[in-house]
Amino acid sequence: MKKLSLMALLVLVGCTDGQIGKLQALGGQAHIKCWSGDALIYEGHSTGKVSNAGHSDGYYFVDKQDNKLKEVSGNCIVTYSSY
Repeated sequence: MKKLSLMALLVLVGCTDGQIGKLQALGGQAHIKCWSGDALIYEGHSTGKVSNAGHSDGYYFVDKQDNKLKEVSGNCIVTYSSY
């Protein structure tokens, strides 16, 4: 109920779908794919939210497979699981 109330409030104050989606994805797992040119150089899943490394093309997260911190950069797509 609290999540629904928060979403309703955010919609009323003018948040975009993207902003609402970011809030809903907090703590959620993600699927990450990164390319260098046409070559896939990384594909994996995070244990939680993927963070952006400041004003760069880098991201960092804990990899679900080995539970280690990973840092990637480049052309990456981060897709969050259903929330």
